Amino acid sequence: MPDPSEQKLEELNQHLAQTRQERDQLSQEARKWAEKRNEYHQQIKQLQSEVKSLKEKRDEVNLQVQILKAAREKAKAQRQEKHEQIEKLRDKMKPLAERKSTHELQDLEKRIQDIEWKIQTSSLPLQEEKELVEQVRLLEIQRVAHKQLLDLKNKLVEAQIEAKALGTQAKLKHGELSQLANQSQEFHNHLVETFDKIKTLRQSADQTHQKYLESRQKADKSHEKCVEIQKQIKSLKVEMESKEKQQYTQKGQALKDQATAKAREKMKHGEKLTWDEFKLLADEEEATEH
Repeated sequence: MPDPSEQKLEELNQHLAQTRQERDQLSQEARKWAEKRNEYHQQIKQLQSEVKSLKEKRDEVNLQVQILKAAREKAKAQRQEKHEQIEKLRDKMKPLAERKSTHELQDLEKRIQDIEWKIQTSSLPLQEEKELVEQVRLLEIQRVAHKQLLDLKNKLVEAQIEAKALGTQAKLKHGELSQLANQSQEFHNHLVETFDKIKTLRQSADQTHQKYLESRQKADKSHEKCVEIQKQIKSLKVEMESKEKQQYTQKGQALKDQATAKAREKMKHGEKLTWDEFKLLADEEEATEH
């Protein structure tokens, strides 16, 4: 009949081999999940770097937007000041326009010069001279009004040109602002998309990490099982070695007893003993004495 211990040892070795294979497969599976998880983390790291770059670009655009807004508002405020200046100039021009002669400035100045020359070079009656002096005074008023009106007109034209330029500048700033606003919106949309990708990758990474933990725990349990089976094998081997040693000792003692009995029989019949047979009888006698 087969030895039960040998059969048990073979079963344990087979069980150990199967458990080791299962453990190695689970460990390999855990490594694959860990590699997949690390790939997700690497992708997340790259996307986070992209997010940082996008934020920097968006912030730079937003800063330009703030600068352009300030410049646009300044242009609007300056244009408003010019419009107010234009209204004031027009208000000043109204009474002057009413006093202004229909004659051109050069005609007024010539008439004044002619009258003054006549007064200086002619001997005129006092009444006529007074009338000419009054004419010069009135013409001087018209000339001054004419000059003031002309000066105001020049200032008005200059203010209108500046107001128009400021309006154009404000429109240009607004156009640049629209472009930058679109660019900032594109950066924002890209950021939202990138954050969504990171969120999805993190969920995948968490799920993969969970699968890694599950495989790792199963592999650890299989390893513990291997250790336990190895302990059982070691214990069984120790037990078998002890039993084998005991059997060997018992067998040796039986052979020794048989040889001793044979030696006694030979000595009883006066036969010659060998050295080993003599020594066996001597050892037996010594053991009996003790």
